[in-house]
Amino acid sequence: MQGTRAERLIANAEGMDAVVVMNDGEPFLDSTFWYLCEQPGGCFEGSFAVVRGDGSLDVIVSPLEEESAKDGVGNVCVYHNREERDSFLKDALKGCSKVGFNTHACTYAMVEFVKKTVGGIEAVDAGRAIDLTVSVKDEKEIEATRKACRISSIVAKELPDYLSEGVTEKQIAVRMDNRMRELGGTGNAFDTIAAFGPYSAQPHHMPCDYALKKGDTALFDFGTKYDRYCSDMTRTVFLGKPPEILERAYEVVKEAQLAGIAEYHDGANANAADLAARKIIDDSEFKGTFIHSFGHGIGMDVHQAISVSPRSEQILKAGNIVSAEPGIYIPGVGGIRIEDTVLITENGCEIFTDFDHSLTII
Repeated sequence: MQGTRAERLIANAEGMDAVVVMNDGEPFLDSTFWYLCEQPGGCFEGSFAVVRGDGSLDVIVSPLEEESAKDGVGNVCVYHNREERDSFLKDALKGCSKVGFNTHACTYAMVEFVKKTVGGIEAVDAGRAIDLTVSVKDEKEIEATRKACRISSIVAKELPDYLSEGVTEKQIAVRMDNRMRELGGTGNAFDTIAAFGPYSAQPHHMPCDYALKKGDTALFDFGTKYDRYCSDMTRTVFLGKPPEILERAYEVVKEAQLAGIAEYHDGANANAADLAARKIIDDSEFKGTFIHSFGHGIGMDVHQAISVSPRSEQILKAGNIVSAEPGIYIPGVGGIRIEDTVLITENGCEIFTDFDHSLTII
């Protein structure tokens, strides 16, 4: 992969003289900032990353973040008051007329602040350019994701040992979160889903005090972060023999996932994997129960811009990291989902997550 991350971004930002990525206070912190600047830590509230047309990068920070900023890349500019901050912004954008902003992550007020401070610039949406850039991972990003997936895969393999009759969803979710931290994870990729029995039919269920019973489905959707990069996986098991309809659903979902993953390769239409998996499910007795898309992009954010849905018009590229997660959901009965994190390669794909995909009855 040629060029720095800043150089690749400005190459994708057609017609823009510069791109500004900025962090306001919580919750308006943009992962693109850390992507460009490559700092391992720091909060960076009130900080700016400015990429100019020549691919150079200015990182404008307060003294609170000076040392953290120097652990990354770019020309670090430390301001001690408002006047210095504004001066750095003006210098960084000198001669620029069309300036891109990540409208997916910044506030209207912050864009207006930059326009007023610098003067004479036109604000345009750099969201697509950012999406195109961050969706193709470099080797450093791939290795961080691989490590995150190794951590969550260990937990996935241990899940059957965590389960017994009477344990609650909340108890298992907490144990999973703690275990991922013990193994070196630096935080959750998202709130862990532990869904038992009929709650497993809710794809985004939040753990509650429901206690596991014999015959219940136990569905877990979880991930950790490593060096800011996310893993994402789902494992579904059963405590005791489940209803026959759920055993059958599990086998259909497993077949659907394999059919979808077979469509993952460089140059593939992103919708091909979804359509292949959806055909398996809709040709079975479970037609209409696959109620979400087959996959999405994964990076510093657990959901990035790649859409592996039936309507997607995107083309997959080597270096994309995506999920593969078909599911069947039967309200009042239970749900099945199997999910892996997958790297798109020149010749196919590499599955980063690892656990037993066969039907597991505890």
